[in-house]
Amino acid sequence: MMAVLSCGRSKTGGFSTGELEILNCPDSIMRVLTVEDSVDLAVLRAESRDFSLDELASEEFKRLGLRMISTVTHPSQDGVGIAGPQVGLSRRIVAVQRFDKVGEPFEVYANVKIVWMSDSLAYGPEGCLSVPDRRGNVLRSQEIVIEYADITALQHGLTDIPMVRDTVTGFTAVIFQHEIDHLEGVLYIDRL
Repeated sequence: MMAVLSCGRSKTGGFSTGELEILNCPDSIMRVLTVEDSVDLAVLRAESRDFSLDELASEEFKRLGLRMISTVTHPSQDGVGIAGPQVGLSRRIVAVQRFDKVGEPFEVYANVKIVWMSDSLAYGPEGCLSVPDRRGNVLRSQEIVIEYADITALQHGLTDIPMVRDTVTGFTAVIFQHEIDHLEGVLYIDRL
């Protein structure tokens, strides 16, 4: 399911016409869906699906990653992470600020999932671009292992999607859990 936001062209490369309308919108930032709109909420509650090899290797996918980062870092949003459903795409993609890396870069992860979570839990404050003007304390694992598509390896003409695992701790692990929840149709307010 996805929100229909007009700006596009016809179907190519595995993306639907509706997805291409979102991906090819000329604006540098994307509209962030909120729980305040019933149509938006249906998209936010839907389970996301993976990208195909062709989709991951496409120019549209590259553009999507850049636009998601532009959106989450825009002063009107100023977030630390954003997921596909928040911009109208029921796809397994997140952009996350990596506070655990030098320079605290934003990075894009496709077909991402959590494959392990520690039993070490802690409460911490969370907010969400899709749940305006609210915050709450959420219990999260302090260490996780994520698995995601190795987008850089796709440049070498592979026929399968190579997957990578990464161990993430602390606040960055919390961000990943929050964003990956979005891919399952779960909002942080469900965990309060």
